[in-house]
Amino acid sequence: MDFTTGGFVEGNILVTTALIFGLITASLRANILDKQGIIAAAVLGFFVGCLGHWTWLLLLLCFLLSSHIATKWRFEEKTERGLNESSDGHRGWINVAANGGMPALVALLAFLLEDWESGLWMFAAAVAVATSDTWASEIGCLDDRVRMITTLKSCEAGVNGGFSPNGQLAAASGGLLIGVSALAASLVMFSTTINDQFMLAAIVAGLGFLGCQIDSVLGAVLENRGFLTKGSVNALSIIAGVALMWLYMGRPM
Repeated sequence: MDFTTGGFVEGNILVTTALIFGLITASLRANILDKQGIIAAAVLGFFVGCLGHWTWLLLLLCFLLSSHIATKWRFEEKTERGLNESSDGHRGWINVAANGGMPALVALLAFLLEDWESGLWMFAAAVAVATSDTWASEIGCLDDRVRMITTLKSCEAGVNGGFSPNGQLAAASGGLLIGVSALAASLVMFSTTINDQFMLAAIVAGLGFLGCQIDSVLGAVLENRGFLTKGSVNALSIIAGVALMWLYMGRPM
């Protein structure tokens, strides 16, 4: 049974299905997602895994689980300061769509063009941006050393466009996590050496951090003025990360 090839092959479908059941079970037990969020994540995950590869789904799960841990970190303090997005830390289908929509589109394009190698790195760039931004928001919001990214003036924690030292460190760490995970995925999928893929993994990590800064700028300039929502800002920053990865690779999928 082939577990390394992307697309609709038996091994890929089998592992993807098992991971989806694991996602549903974990979400129900840990209250990671609400019911609509679970449905959206299951559908999107099956789409990503079967059109892309099961390792791509693992990247998404890495984002989801690590972001949930970041969300629950010092959650009572976040609640007291009004910095929590929900009463218990769960996320809904809108968050799933905003962070998973572009990765799903990349998986579709990889399947249609039968280019899973280029697709992996653009997919990873998308997930890296989502992870970096979420980690920066959830960890940086409790750092009072906040400045507005467009003016560098001090501002309140939790304000769109604000950044802090702890938030920047968290953003870099989130991007690094996905970069390393993408490197592992490439070694599973392709017969190549680690040196061949190391630079691409480093670019993924860097784009995660850069995408987080783009998110902050969009939040400061457009979201604070009511032109964009939080979800649309997330989606646009992820699109920017994918586009930059595509430009770096210098070729279409």
